[in-house]
Amino acid sequence: MTRYFFSDIAVLLGRSLRHIGRSPDTIITTAITPIAMMLVFVYVFGGAIETGGDGKYVDYMLPGILLITVASGIAYTAYRIFLDMQSGIFERFQSMPIARSAVLWAHVLTSLVANLISLVVVIVVALIMGFRSGAGVLDWLGVAGILIMFTLALTWLAVIPGLTASSVEGASAFAYPLLFLPFISSAFVPTDTMPGPVRAFAEHQPVTSIVNAIRNLFAEQPLGDDLWIALAWCLGLVAVAYVFAMSVYRSKIA
Repeated sequence: MTRYFFSDIAVLLGRSLRHIGRSPDTIITTAITPIAMMLVFVYVFGGAIETGGDGKYVDYMLPGILLITVASGIAYTAYRIFLDMQSGIFERFQSMPIARSAVLWAHVLTSLVANLISLVVVIVVALIMGFRSGAGVLDWLGVAGILIMFTLALTWLAVIPGLTASSVEGASAFAYPLLFLPFISSAFVPTDTMPGPVRAFAEHQPVTSIVNAIRNLFAEQPLGDDLWIALAWCLGLVAVAYVFAMSVYRSKIA
Protein backbone atom coordinates (compact mmCIF):
# COMPACT_ATOMS: atom_id res chain seq x y z
CA MET A 1 0.00 0.00 0.00
CA THR A 2 2.81 2.38 0.93
CA ARG A 3 4.59 1.54 -2.30
CA TYR A 4 1.54 2.45 -4.37
CA PHE A 5 1.01 5.60 -2.31
CA PHE A 6 4.47 6.89 -3.20
CA SER A 7 4.21 5.79 -6.83
CA ASP A 8 0.84 7.59 -7.13
CA ILE A 9 2.41 10.75 -5.72
CA ALA A 10 5.33 10.43 -8.15
CA VAL A 11 3.00 10.19 -11.17
CA LEU A 12 0.84 13.14 -10.07
CA LEU A 13 3.93 15.16 -9.12
CA GLY A 14 5.26 14.66 -12.63
CA ARG A 15 1.95 15.99 -13.98
CA SER A 16 2.13 19.12 -11.79
CA LEU A 17 5.79 19.75 -12.56
CA ARG A 18 5.09 19.55 -16.30
CA HIS A 19 2.50 22.29 -15.81
CA ILE A 20 5.13 24.41 -14.04
CA GLY A 21 7.63 23.67 -16.83
CA ARG A 22 5.17 24.92 -19.43
CA SER A 23 4.67 28.19 -17.53
CA PRO A 24 8.03 29.22 -16.03
CA ASP A 25 6.60 32.72 -15.66
CA THR A 26 5.05 31.44 -12.41
CA ILE A 27 8.48 31.10 -10.82
CA ILE A 28 9.66 34.37 -12.37
CA THR A 29 6.62 36.23 -11.06
CA THR A 30 7.09 34.70 -7.61
CA ALA A 31 10.70 35.92 -7.48
CA ILE A 32 10.03 39.41 -8.88
CA THR A 33 8.14 40.76 -5.85
CA PRO A 34 10.77 39.86 -3.21
CA ILE A 35 13.60 40.96 -5.50
CA ALA A 36 11.91 44.33 -6.04
CA MET A 37 11.46 44.69 -2.27
CA MET A 38 15.09 43.80 -1.70
CA LEU A 39 16.25 46.42 -4.21
CA VAL A 40 14.06 49.11 -2.62
CA PHE A 41 15.03 48.32 0.96
CA VAL A 42 18.76 48.05 0.26
CA TYR A 43 19.22 50.97 -2.15
CA VAL A 44 16.45 53.34 -0.97
CA PHE A 45 15.81 52.71 2.73
CA GLY A 46 18.91 50.77 3.75
CA GLY A 47 21.13 53.79 4.37
CA ALA A 48 18.66 55.23 6.88
CA ILE A 49 18.01 52.02 8.85
CA GLU A 50 20.11 51.19 11.89
CA THR A 51 20.29 47.50 12.68
CA GLY A 52 22.81 47.72 15.50
CA GLY A 53 25.43 45.65 13.68
CA ASP A 54 28.46 46.20 11.47
CA GLY A 55 27.24 44.06 8.56
CA LYS A 56 25.60 45.22 5.37
CA TYR A 57 21.86 45.76 5.37
CA VAL A 58 21.35 43.16 2.64
CA ASP A 59 22.81 40.58 5.04
CA TYR A 60 20.36 41.65 7.74
CA MET A 61 17.18 41.67 5.70
CA LEU A 62 17.72 38.69 3.37
CA PRO A 63 16.08 36.13 5.74
CA GLY A 64 12.86 38.18 5.74
CA ILE A 65 12.95 38.45 1.96
CA LEU A 66 13.28 34.67 1.71
CA LEU A 67 10.12 34.22 3.78
CA ILE A 68 8.30 36.75 1.60
CA THR A 69 9.40 34.70 -1.43
CA VAL A 70 7.71 31.63 0.02
CA ALA A 71 4.56 33.59 0.90
CA SER A 72 4.41 34.85 -2.68
CA GLY A 73 4.82 31.37 -4.12
CA ILE A 74 2.15 29.57 -2.14
CA ALA A 75 -0.57 31.81 -3.64
CA TYR A 76 0.00 29.89 -6.89
CA THR A 77 -0.51 26.60 -5.05
CA ALA A 78 -3.96 27.70 -3.90
CA TYR A 79 -4.65 28.90 -7.45
CA ARG A 80 -3.67 25.56 -9.04
CA ILE A 81 -5.72 23.55 -6.55
CA PHE A 82 -8.72 25.84 -7.16
CA LEU A 83 -8.46 25.24 -10.91
CA ASP A 84 -8.31 21.48 -10.39
CA MET A 85 -11.38 21.65 -8.14
CA GLN A 86 -13.32 23.67 -10.70
CA SER A 87 -12.33 21.39 -13.58
CA GLY A 88 -13.50 18.28 -11.73
CA ILE A 89 -10.10 16.61 -11.96
CA PHE A 90 -10.23 15.67 -8.27
CA GLU A 91 -13.42 13.68 -8.81
CA ARG A 92 -11.92 11.94 -11.85
CA PHE A 93 -8.83 11.00 -9.86
CA GLN A 94 -11.01 9.62 -7.07
CA SER A 95 -12.67 7.25 -9.54
CA MET A 96 -9.25 5.72 -10.24
CA PRO A 97 -7.42 3.20 -8.02
CA ILE A 98 -5.03 5.76 -6.49
CA ALA A 99 -4.38 6.95 -2.95
CA ARG A 100 -6.90 9.64 -2.00
CA SER A 101 -4.34 12.04 -0.54
CA ALA A 102 -1.81 11.60 -3.37
CA VAL A 103 -3.38 14.46 -5.35
CA LEU A 104 -2.84 16.96 -2.54
CA TRP A 105 0.66 15.70 -1.79
CA ALA A 106 1.57 16.18 -5.45
CA HIS A 107 0.45 19.81 -5.28
CA VAL A 108 2.34 20.34 -2.03
CA LEU A 109 5.58 18.86 -3.36
CA THR A 110 5.22 20.87 -6.57
CA SER A 111 4.95 23.99 -4.44
CA LEU A 112 8.07 22.95 -2.54
CA VAL A 113 10.09 22.47 -5.74
CA ALA A 114 8.88 25.74 -7.31
CA ASN A 115 9.54 27.72 -4.15
CA LEU A 116 13.03 26.29 -3.73
CA ILE A 117 13.86 27.40 -7.27
CA SER A 118 12.52 30.89 -6.51
CA LEU A 119 14.56 31.01 -3.30
CA VAL A 120 17.74 30.13 -5.20
CA VAL A 121 17.02 32.93 -7.69
CA VAL A 122 16.54 35.44 -4.86
CA ILE A 123 19.75 34.35 -3.12
CA VAL A 124 21.70 34.70 -6.39
CA VAL A 125 20.38 38.26 -6.79
CA ALA A 126 21.30 38.97 -3.14
CA LEU A 127 24.85 37.77 -3.83
CA ILE A 128 25.06 40.14 -6.78
CA MET A 129 23.88 42.95 -4.46
CA GLY A 130 26.66 42.20 -1.98
CA PHE A 131 25.27 39.54 0.36
CA ARG A 132 28.04 37.49 1.90
CA SER A 133 28.01 34.70 4.45
CA GLY A 134 30.74 32.69 6.09
CA ALA A 135 28.25 29.93 6.85
CA GLY A 136 29.50 26.37 6.43
CA VAL A 137 27.75 23.44 4.82
CA LEU A 138 25.89 22.50 8.00
CA ASP A 139 24.69 26.09 8.46
CA TRP A 140 23.36 26.22 4.89
CA LEU A 141 21.67 22.86 5.40
CA GLY A 142 20.08 24.30 8.54
CA VAL A 143 18.79 27.29 6.57
CA ALA A 144 17.45 24.96 3.86
CA GLY A 145 15.73 22.78 6.47
CA ILE A 146 13.99 25.76 8.09
CA LEU A 147 12.86 27.12 4.72
CA ILE A 148 11.55 23.71 3.66
CA MET A 149 9.55 23.36 6.87
CA PHE A 150 8.21 26.92 6.51
CA THR A 151 7.25 26.23 2.88
CA LEU A 152 5.43 23.02 3.81
CA ALA A 153 3.56 24.83 6.60
CA LEU A 154 2.35 27.64 4.34
CA THR A 155 1.61 25.26 1.46
CA TRP A 156 -0.70 23.10 3.56
CA LEU A 157 -2.39 26.32 4.69
CA ALA A 158 -2.77 27.27 1.02
CA VAL A 159 -4.52 23.97 0.30
CA ILE A 160 -7.50 25.03 2.43
CA PRO A 161 -8.53 28.15 0.45
CA GLY A 162 -7.65 26.31 -2.75
CA LEU A 163 -10.30 23.73 -1.89
CA THR A 164 -12.93 26.06 -0.43
CA ALA A 165 -12.69 29.33 -2.40
CA SER A 166 -15.49 30.32 -4.74
CA SER A 167 -13.29 32.41 -7.04
CA VAL A 168 -9.71 32.62 -8.29
CA GLU A 169 -9.20 35.84 -6.36
CA GLY A 170 -10.43 34.26 -3.14
CA ALA A 171 -8.10 31.29 -3.57
CA SER A 172 -4.93 33.36 -3.87
CA ALA A 173 -5.87 36.39 -1.74
CA PHE A 174 -5.29 34.51 1.52
CA ALA A 175 -1.53 34.81 0.92
CA TYR A 176 -1.59 38.61 1.09
CA PRO A 177 -1.77 38.85 4.92
CA LEU A 178 1.18 36.46 5.10
CA LEU A 179 3.24 38.88 3.01
CA PHE A 180 2.81 41.53 5.70
CA LEU A 181 3.89 39.41 8.68
CA PRO A 182 7.64 39.92 8.00
CA PHE A 183 7.11 43.69 8.18
CA ILE A 184 5.92 43.32 11.80
CA SER A 185 8.90 41.25 12.87
CA SER A 186 12.68 41.50 13.15
CA ALA A 187 13.01 40.97 9.38
CA PHE A 188 13.75 44.59 8.44
CA VAL A 189 14.39 46.44 11.71
CA PRO A 190 15.21 45.32 15.27
CA THR A 191 12.07 44.79 17.32
CA ASP A 192 13.37 47.00 20.16
CA THR A 193 12.75 50.07 17.96
CA MET A 194 8.99 49.35 17.85
CA PRO A 195 6.27 50.74 20.15
CA GLY A 196 5.28 48.46 23.06
CA PRO A 197 2.21 46.62 21.68
CA VAL A 198 3.73 46.25 18.22
CA ARG A 199 6.98 45.00 19.72
CA ALA A 200 5.11 42.44 21.84
CA PHE A 201 3.35 41.08 18.76
CA ALA A 202 6.54 41.12 16.67
CA GLU A 203 8.55 39.20 19.25
CA HIS A 204 5.93 36.48 19.71
CA GLN A 205 4.89 35.73 16.15
CA PRO A 206 6.56 32.90 14.19
CA VAL A 207 8.33 35.02 11.57
CA THR A 208 10.65 36.69 14.09
CA SER A 209 12.07 33.45 15.48
CA ILE A 210 12.43 31.98 11.98
CA VAL A 211 14.17 35.11 10.68
CA ASN A 212 16.49 35.26 13.70
CA ALA A 213 17.42 31.59 13.33
CA ILE A 214 18.25 31.97 9.61
CA ARG A 215 20.15 35.21 10.23
CA ASN A 216 22.26 33.63 12.96
CA LEU A 217 23.01 30.62 10.77
CA PHE A 218 24.18 32.90 7.96
CA ALA A 219 26.32 34.91 10.41
CA GLU A 220 27.61 31.84 12.29
CA GLN A 221 26.24 33.27 15.52
CA PRO A 222 24.86 31.33 18.52
CA LEU A 223 21.30 30.24 17.80
CA GLY A 224 19.97 30.37 21.35
CA ASP A 225 16.30 29.46 21.61
CA ASP A 226 15.38 30.89 18.21
CA LEU A 227 16.10 27.67 16.32
CA TRP A 228 13.92 25.51 18.58
CA ILE A 229 11.13 28.09 18.64
CA ALA A 230 11.27 28.36 14.84
CA LEU A 231 11.13 24.57 14.42
CA ALA A 232 8.28 24.32 16.92
CA TRP A 233 6.27 26.95 15.02
CA CYS A 234 6.94 25.26 11.66
CA LEU A 235 6.13 21.74 12.87
CA GLY A 236 3.02 22.94 14.70
CA LEU A 237 1.75 24.82 11.66
CA VAL A 238 2.42 21.85 9.39
CA ALA A 239 0.52 19.49 11.69
CA VAL A 240 -2.49 21.76 12.20
CA ALA A 241 -2.70 22.83 8.53
CA TYR A 242 -2.37 19.21 7.32
CA VAL A 243 -5.19 17.99 9.58
CA PHE A 244 -7.52 20.81 8.53
CA ALA A 245 -6.62 20.50 4.84
CA MET A 246 -7.25 16.74 4.79
CA SER A 247 -10.53 17.23 6.65
CA VAL A 248 -11.71 19.81 4.13
CA TYR A 249 -10.52 17.62 1.24
CA ARG A 250 -12.44 14.57 2.46
CA SER A 251 -15.61 16.57 2.96
CA LYS A 252 -15.33 18.14 -0.50
CA ILE A 253 -14.61 14.89 -2.30
CA ALA A 254 -17.23 12.96 -0.33
